[in-house]
Amino acid sequence: MRKILIIDDEVALTNIIKLTLEGRDGFEVCVENNPTKALETARKFGPDIIILDVVMPELDGGEVMTLFKADPKLRKIPVIFLTAIVRQKEVDENKGMIGGAFYIAKPVSADTLVATIEEYLNPGGAQPAPTP
Repeated sequence: MRKILIIDDEVALTNIIKLTLEGRDGFEVCVENNPTKALETARKFGPDIIILDVVMPELDGGEVMTLFKADPKLRKIPVIFLTAIVRQKEVDENKGMIGGAFYIAKPVSADTLVATIEEYLNPGGAQPAPTP
C-alpha cells in the first residue's frame, strides 16, 4: 500500500483527489488542509510521497518544504508540487522541473497524477530533485 499525503488548502480538491486515488488499488491517502499542521500530519502518517500545493495561507508550499527538509524523518520523502501558478506548457517544456522542484500543473487528470506518483515511487523511477 502506497501512502500519499496531500497538503492543499482547497478542501474540495483534496477530497476529489483522495477519492480518486483510494478508488484505485494500492493507495492509502491522508489529507491535510491546514499547512501549519503539515509537519505534524506527515510525522504521524509516514507518507511514501507528498503532494504539496504552493499557494496556501499562513505557510506556502516552499515554507512547508523547508520544514520537511529540516526534519530527519521527513527530509528524504519525495515531494511533488501541485499548483495553479504554472501552466502545463511550462511544466512540459521543463520536463516537470521548475526552480529545482518537480511540479504538476492544476488542473490535473487522475491518470496523470497516478502516473506521476507511480513514476516516483517505483524502484528505478525518476526522483524529484531536492529543493534548495
